[in-house]
Amino acid sequence: MFFYYDTSIIILIPAMIFAMAAQGMVKRAFSRYGKVKNARNITGAEAARSVLDSNGLQDVVVRQIRGSLTDNYDPRSKVLSLSQDVYGVNSVSAVSVACHEAGHAIQHARGYIPLKIRNGIVPVVNFASKLTWPLLVIGIVLLAAGSYEMSYWGNTLFNIGVIAFAAIIVFHLITLPVEFNASHRAIIQMEELALVAPEDIAGSKKVLRAAAMTYIAALAVAVANLLRILAIRGRSD
Repeated sequence: MFFYYDTSIIILIPAMIFAMAAQGMVKRAFSRYGKVKNARNITGAEAARSVLDSNGLQDVVVRQIRGSLTDNYDPRSKVLSLSQDVYGVNSVSAVSVACHEAGHAIQHARGYIPLKIRNGIVPVVNFASKLTWPLLVIGIVLLAAGSYEMSYWGNTLFNIGVIAFAAIIVFHLITLPVEFNASHRAIIQMEELALVAPEDIAGSKKVLRAAAMTYIAALAVAVANLLRILAIRGRSD
């Protein structure tokens, strides 16, 4: 009952609105510039391959995957996956997203420290994400029980849950420079390799800026959730 009928939800509302606005922004930007053919008439796959090869990353495989905005780079297998809206499409959006993912491959090859840190804590964060909410919920329930022994275990479990949640926030935080830097590298590569015409760069920047906002929103939601949890904890004492 602590998670449904409480005023602490107010803490979360602004962050949720921001997250929805960010998602809407990236979809609008991708859709808008997805209808604009880039002046060089190259596909996302061709752009990614050009960036990779020019940086000595011929061993990175570029493949197509299903979905929309599911593009990613896997440093373990050295596979750059592009969604069907990007892989064989010659739009400004497609080239921008493809070059952004190629930017991650360059980060990996160059030993970009924030990326190393993020990749290093992924197993910890995955484990923490599975435990966080169960620990927090059980902790608050035990705290509400009132007895000394229950309160002791409730407080212990709750604190462990908070630490686990903090690890998730750290992951979101370290993701920001990784994503911003990948976009920066993408713009540089597009300009240096003339993958898009000068008149397309403005559109590319808008697409990548919109995408970056979703990572800021994810961090905001995580922080707001933690603040809400702490507020609920305070009332259960």
